[in-house]
Amino acid sequence: MKAYYYDDAPGDPRLPHHPPSAPAIPPSHLTTLGLLHTHIPVPPRSGPSSPALDALARARGYLHRDVVTVSRAAMGAAYEAKIAAFFAEHMHEDEEIRYVVGGAGYFDVREVGDARWVRVRLEEGDLLVLPAGIYHRFTTDEGDYVQALRLFREAPRWTPLGRGEETEGNAVRRGYVEGRERAVRGEGKSDELVGGEGVVV
Repeated sequence: MKAYYYDDAPGDPRLPHHPPSAPAIPPSHLTTLGLLHTHIPVPPRSGPSSPALDALARARGYLHRDVVTVSRAAMGAAYEAKIAAFFAEHMHEDEEIRYVVGGAGYFDVREVGDARWVRVRLEEGDLLVLPAGIYHRFTTDEGDYVQALRLFREAPRWTPLGRGEETEGNAVRRGYVEGRERAVRGEGKSDELVGGEGVVV
Protein backbone atom coordinates (compact mmCIF):
# COMPACT_ATOMS: atom_id res chain seq x y z
CA MET A 1 0.00 0.00 0.00
CA LYS A 2 1.08 3.56 -0.64
CA ALA A 3 -0.75 6.85 -0.19
CA TYR A 4 -0.28 10.33 -1.63
CA TYR A 5 -2.27 13.40 -2.70
CA TYR A 6 -4.17 12.96 -5.96
CA ASP A 7 -3.02 15.63 -8.41
CA ASP A 8 -6.50 16.48 -9.81
CA ALA A 9 -5.08 16.62 -13.34
CA PRO A 10 -7.61 15.87 -16.07
CA GLY A 11 -7.47 12.52 -17.76
CA ASP A 12 -7.97 8.84 -17.06
CA PRO A 13 -8.52 8.30 -13.30
CA ARG A 14 -6.95 4.84 -13.63
CA LEU A 15 -3.56 6.53 -14.09
CA PRO A 16 -1.52 7.06 -10.89
CA HIS A 17 -2.06 10.86 -10.74
CA HIS A 18 1.05 11.02 -8.59
CA PRO A 19 3.63 13.71 -9.41
CA PRO A 20 7.13 12.22 -8.97
CA SER A 21 8.10 14.95 -6.50
CA ALA A 22 5.04 14.48 -4.29
CA PRO A 23 5.90 12.93 -0.90
CA ALA A 24 4.16 9.85 0.42
CA ILE A 25 1.51 10.33 3.08
CA PRO A 26 2.56 8.57 6.32
CA PRO A 27 0.40 5.83 7.84
CA SER A 28 -0.12 7.97 10.94
CA HIS A 29 -2.07 10.49 8.86
CA LEU A 30 -4.26 7.76 7.40
CA THR A 31 -5.07 6.83 10.99
CA THR A 32 -6.27 10.40 11.55
CA LEU A 33 -8.66 9.96 8.62
CA GLY A 34 -9.95 6.74 10.19
CA LEU A 35 -8.37 4.30 7.71
CA LEU A 36 -7.00 0.96 8.87
CA HIS A 37 -4.56 -1.13 6.86
CA THR A 38 -2.62 -4.34 7.16
CA HIS A 39 -0.96 -6.78 4.77
CA ILE A 40 -1.88 -10.47 4.74
CA PRO A 41 -0.13 -12.60 2.10
CA VAL A 42 -2.64 -14.32 -0.16
CA PRO A 43 -2.50 -18.11 0.35
CA PRO A 44 -1.25 -19.83 -2.82
CA ARG A 45 -3.89 -22.54 -3.22
CA SER A 46 -6.51 -22.37 -0.46
CA GLY A 47 -8.50 -19.43 -1.81
CA PRO A 48 -8.74 -15.93 -0.30
CA SER A 49 -8.66 -17.00 3.34
CA SER A 50 -5.98 -17.62 5.95
CA PRO A 51 -5.71 -17.96 9.73
CA ALA A 52 -4.66 -14.30 9.99
CA LEU A 53 -7.63 -13.13 7.93
CA ASP A 54 -10.03 -15.33 9.86
CA ALA A 55 -8.68 -14.03 13.17
CA LEU A 56 -9.14 -10.44 12.01
CA ALA A 57 -12.71 -11.19 10.90
CA ARG A 58 -13.55 -12.71 14.29
CA ALA A 59 -11.99 -9.83 16.20
CA ARG A 60 -14.04 -7.22 14.30
CA GLY A 61 -17.24 -9.21 14.05
CA TYR A 62 -17.23 -9.75 10.29
CA LEU A 63 -19.61 -12.68 9.85
CA HIS A 64 -20.08 -12.69 6.08
CA ARG A 65 -17.79 -12.48 3.08
CA ASP A 66 -17.84 -12.71 -0.68
CA VAL A 67 -15.43 -12.22 -3.59
CA VAL A 68 -15.94 -9.56 -6.25
CA THR A 69 -14.05 -9.29 -9.53
CA VAL A 70 -13.92 -5.91 -11.25
CA SER A 71 -12.70 -6.32 -14.82
CA ARG A 72 -13.82 -5.99 -18.41
CA ALA A 73 -13.76 -9.76 -18.80
CA ALA A 74 -15.93 -10.37 -15.74
CA MET A 75 -18.41 -7.51 -16.25
CA GLY A 76 -18.55 -7.25 -20.01
CA ALA A 77 -20.61 -4.37 -21.37
CA ALA A 78 -21.50 -3.21 -17.84
CA TYR A 79 -17.86 -2.54 -16.92
CA GLU A 80 -17.66 1.16 -17.84
CA ALA A 81 -20.95 1.97 -16.06
CA LYS A 82 -19.84 0.08 -12.94
CA ILE A 83 -16.48 1.85 -12.83
CA ALA A 84 -18.23 5.21 -13.23
CA ALA A 85 -20.53 4.36 -10.31
CA PHE A 86 -17.59 3.30 -8.12
CA PHE A 87 -15.72 6.52 -8.97
CA ALA A 88 -18.61 8.84 -8.09
CA GLU A 89 -17.98 10.40 -4.68
CA HIS A 90 -20.06 8.67 -2.00
CA MET A 91 -20.18 7.32 1.54
CA HIS A 92 -21.64 4.27 3.26
CA GLU A 93 -23.36 3.85 6.60
CA ASP A 94 -21.21 0.77 7.28
CA GLU A 95 -17.48 0.09 7.22
CA GLU A 96 -16.13 -0.89 3.83
CA ILE A 97 -13.57 -3.70 4.03
CA ARG A 98 -11.56 -4.87 1.04
CA TYR A 99 -8.82 -7.52 0.92
CA VAL A 100 -7.13 -7.57 -2.48
CA VAL A 101 -6.44 -11.09 -3.72
CA GLY A 102 -5.44 -10.15 -7.27
CA GLY A 103 -4.75 -7.12 -9.42
CA ALA A 104 -4.65 -3.58 -8.06
CA GLY A 105 -6.78 -0.50 -7.62
CA TYR A 106 -7.11 2.91 -6.00
CA PHE A 107 -9.30 4.18 -3.19
CA ASP A 108 -9.48 7.98 -3.03
CA VAL A 109 -10.61 9.38 0.34
CA ARG A 110 -11.25 12.95 1.37
CA GLU A 111 -8.60 14.77 3.37
CA VAL A 112 -9.44 16.71 6.53
CA GLY A 113 -11.65 19.57 5.36
CA ASP A 114 -13.09 17.39 2.56
CA ALA A 115 -11.41 19.31 -0.27
CA ARG A 116 -8.31 17.37 -1.37
CA TRP A 117 -8.20 13.71 -2.31
CA VAL A 118 -5.81 11.25 -0.69
CA ARG A 119 -5.13 8.37 -3.10
CA VAL A 120 -4.42 4.94 -1.62
CA ARG A 121 -3.03 2.25 -3.93
CA LEU A 122 -3.85 -1.33 -2.96
CA GLU A 123 -2.17 -4.42 -4.38
CA GLU A 124 -2.36 -8.14 -3.71
CA GLY A 125 -2.39 -8.90 0.01
CA ASP A 126 -3.44 -5.40 1.11
CA LEU A 127 -6.45 -5.12 3.39
CA LEU A 128 -8.10 -1.74 3.92
CA VAL A 129 -10.95 -0.69 6.19
CA LEU A 130 -12.76 2.54 5.36
CA PRO A 131 -14.79 3.95 8.25
CA ALA A 132 -18.52 4.50 7.88
CA GLY A 133 -19.26 8.08 6.83
CA ILE A 134 -16.03 8.85 4.95
CA TYR A 135 -16.36 10.29 1.44
CA HIS A 136 -14.48 8.14 -1.05
CA ARG A 137 -14.39 6.63 -4.53
CA PHE A 138 -12.69 3.68 -6.23
CA THR A 139 -11.17 2.70 -9.56
CA THR A 140 -8.97 -0.03 -10.97
CA ASP A 141 -5.55 0.90 -12.29
CA GLU A 142 -4.60 0.64 -15.97
CA GLY A 143 -4.72 -3.15 -15.75
CA ASP A 144 -8.53 -2.97 -15.54
CA TYR A 145 -8.54 -5.83 -13.05
CA VAL A 146 -8.92 -6.26 -9.32
CA GLN A 147 -10.32 -9.14 -7.35
CA ALA A 148 -11.15 -8.52 -3.71
CA LEU A 149 -12.66 -10.25 -0.75
CA ARG A 150 -15.38 -8.17 0.88
CA LEU A 151 -16.17 -8.65 4.56
CA PHE A 152 -19.42 -7.66 6.26
CA ARG A 153 -20.85 -7.67 9.77
CA GLU A 154 -24.32 -8.29 8.36
CA ALA A 155 -25.64 -9.67 5.08
CA PRO A 156 -23.55 -8.49 2.10
CA ARG A 157 -24.66 -5.16 0.66
CA TRP A 158 -23.18 -2.12 -1.09
CA THR A 159 -25.33 0.98 -0.66
CA PRO A 160 -23.60 4.19 -1.83
CA LEU A 161 -24.92 7.56 -0.68
CA GLY A 162 -23.77 10.32 -3.04
CA ARG A 163 -22.25 13.43 -1.46
CA GLY A 164 -24.76 16.23 -0.99
CA GLU A 165 -26.83 18.14 1.53
CA GLU A 166 -28.57 14.97 2.65
CA THR A 167 -25.36 13.12 3.44
CA GLU A 168 -23.95 16.17 5.25
CA GLY A 169 -26.85 15.82 7.67
CA ASN A 170 -26.56 12.03 7.93
CA ALA A 171 -25.97 10.88 11.53
CA VAL A 172 -23.27 8.42 10.46
CA ARG A 173 -21.50 11.13 8.49
CA ARG A 174 -21.67 13.57 11.41
CA GLY A 175 -20.27 10.91 13.71
CA TYR A 176 -17.36 10.31 11.35
CA VAL A 177 -16.52 14.03 11.08
CA GLU A 178 -16.65 14.46 14.85
CA GLY A 179 -14.33 11.48 15.32
CA ARG A 180 -11.93 12.81 12.70
CA GLU A 181 -11.83 16.18 14.44
CA ARG A 182 -10.98 14.48 17.73
CA ALA A 183 -8.20 12.55 15.99
CA VAL A 184 -6.78 15.79 14.54
CA ARG A 185 -6.67 17.20 18.07
CA GLY A 186 -4.96 14.05 19.31
CA GLU A 187 -7.92 13.00 21.42
CA GLY A 188 -9.57 9.62 21.68
CA LYS A 189 -8.25 6.10 21.15
CA SER A 190 -7.32 4.88 17.68
CA ASP A 191 -8.95 1.79 16.26
CA GLU A 192 -6.62 -1.00 15.24
CA LEU A 193 -6.41 -4.17 13.19
CA VAL A 194 -5.02 -7.38 14.59
CA GLY A 195 -3.47 -9.85 12.19
CA GLY A 196 -1.37 -9.94 9.07
CA GLU A 197 2.25 -8.83 8.99
CA GLY A 198 1.70 -6.05 11.48
CA VAL A 199 -0.65 -3.15 11.69
CA VAL A 200 0.14 -0.20 9.44
CA VAL A 201 -2.28 2.42 10.69
